[in-house]
This record gives sequence, C-alpha cells and structure tokens, in this order.
Amino acid sequence: MNKELYNNSGCKDPTPYEAIKNIERDKYYPLVYICSPFSGDIKNNIDKARKYSRYALDKGNIPIAPHLLFPQFMSDKTERKLAMRFNYVLLGKCREVWVFGNYISPGMSDEINIAVKRNMIIKHIKEVD
Repeated sequence: MNKELYNNSGCKDPTPYEAIKNIERDKYYPLVYICSPFSGDIKNNIDKARKYSRYALDKGNIPIAPHLLFPQFMSDKTERKLAMRFNYVLLGKCREVWVFGNYISPGMSDEINIAVKRNMIIKHIKEVD
C-alpha cells in the first residue's frame, strides 16, 4: 500500500501525491544572462563561462551564455557586431543579468548598459568554484 496516496482520514487522495511527485518536472527555471569576458584568453574565458553557466543552473536557472554558442559558427573577427546584436536580443528574454568576475570587458560593459536601460535585475558575482 502506497500511503502517500491516502489522506489523514484514510481515503484515497492521489492529488497531493501527484503534485509532490511532479514538483521537479513543473519547477520554474527563469532565464539568466551570463555576462563574462570572451575575448583575450578565449580558452580560459570559455572554461569560466561554462563554470558560470553550471553555477546558474545549480541555483535553479536556465543560463543563457551567447559567447558559448555563437563562436561555434560565427567569426568573432568578421561577425562580432552581428553576434553582439544577437546577444542583446537574448539578453532581453532573460529575467536577470549575472555579471561574473572582477574584470568588465568592453562587450560586457555594453551588455550591462543595455540591461540598465531596460531596468533589468543585475547581479554581480565575483568568482565561483
């Protein structure tokens, strides 16, 4: 007998059981924009962006890190302006902007300024392990 299916009176009541069972499935995961450096030490910055994205996921969010996506098929040298434009579109879909690290690159500064103009929530996070 599965006692979770019964209420305090002993009557079968599967509704609370189903609700509890499906909490993870129905959990709301807001979009957060991962704002961190890309250019410069690209390999290290990509590794950090992956770590920052994992951190956001572990905190119950869907991380949006365009600098992990667009360089897969776009050239930073010849298509940077277009990629940044795409970044701003994705930024607008997010609930918050999470700025990681102590260094603010020019691209990050542009993203932060847009977030400020849009009255978005901006969180500054020093470093994560």
